[in-house]
Amino acid sequence: MNQVKLGIRENWKQFFLLVLINAFVGGMVGMERSILPQLAEEEFQMAAKTAILSFIIVFGISKAITNYFTGALANKVGRKNLLTIGWLFALPVPFIIIYAPNWSWIIIANILLGINQGLTWSSTVVMKIDLVGSKNRGLAMGFNESAGYLAVGAVAFASGYIASDFGLRPYPFYIGIFLSFIGLLSSWILVKDTKIHVGIESNSNETARLKNVFLDTSWRHPNLGSITQAGLVNNLNDGMIWGLFPILLANKGFGLEQIAQIVAIYPMVWGLGQLGTGKLADLLPKKPLLFWGMLLQGLAIVFMVFTSDFTIFVLLSVLLGLGTAIVYPTFLAAIADETHPEQRPKSIGVFRLWRDLGYAIGALITGIIADLWDTNYSVLSIAFITLLSSLVIQVRMRRQV
Repeated sequence: MNQVKLGIRENWKQFFLLVLINAFVGGMVGMERSILPQLAEEEFQMAAKTAILSFIIVFGISKAITNYFTGALANKVGRKNLLTIGWLFALPVPFIIIYAPNWSWIIIANILLGINQGLTWSSTVVMKIDLVGSKNRGLAMGFNESAGYLAVGAVAFASGYIASDFGLRPYPFYIGIFLSFIGLLSSWILVKDTKIHVGIESNSNETARLKNVFLDTSWRHPNLGSITQAGLVNNLNDGMIWGLFPILLANKGFGLEQIAQIVAIYPMVWGLGQLGTGKLADLLPKKPLLFWGMLLQGLAIVFMVFTSDFTIFVLLSVLLGLGTAIVYPTFLAAIADETHPEQRPKSIGVFRLWRDLGYAIGALITGIIADLWDTNYSVLSIAFITLLSSLVIQVRMRRQV
């Protein structure tokens, strides 16, 4: 029997298989990212922004709750089993969207998509951290999140481009049919569970156990609480970008193809950037990375309100993607540093519960403000919350992580 070791090089086949699978996971979100707001307005004649953003609200809630249970059940059910089950929930999603006769079907599809994302993305995160040990957590998360969000951007661009030539349905969603089947088969047949790697790390780990994983990760622990609130705000502004950004761009006179290009740049920079920023999280203190990343996001969102120039929007999308790339792998690496290996899946699950509730909270806040006032006020409110989050990190978080 081969001796089990920790590290990317020592486990490179399983590690990069999980990277590829997470790209399939991200692609499932990208499939609808640049299309559903237009689908709501053009095919279902929906005008209220809160109603249009309802698909993000239910997606965020279902994903957040699933994240928590994925973390809580990882040691009992097994990481591979949760990953495989997650893909079963993805299979019907593209078919439901293609044949949806009304908006309620879109809501159902996004509940299933949220469950899929919670089970699959959380499982790949935990399994990669299990495989690499403590040395290259940031790099591992950089690879993981990079693959996922590059796929979000690439598929968002591809689906938007297909929609501009062939219509909003059904052709853009054929991508999702392919991704869900290949994701299920590769997870079921090729992936191996990583529980044995956890046991090896636990034997040499001296991190103190948390008294209450949920309360400490949510807020009580200064570092974990600071990370969690920033994660929530990060996805709060991403929920706004997902739901209102295409509408903001349309209001400024951009066509569907231009909107698809601008919308796709942000997650692609977010994805590519993490190949470098993930390693930075291993080399530099995490507090300044999180502060500057959130600050850059907030400033980029502010300036989106005050321009109508395509080139400037491209630049702002790049800056927003860069800010998000700085914080995203750092979030998960910092959570892993602060928790015992046996408590880590549950702590990551709690973090991802609050982080992905940000989608629902962001969509709800932005939708209500956009309906009561206008889209510009809504975008500015999210920018203010993002800037405030950076100050929470600066004031509350200790530097030792």
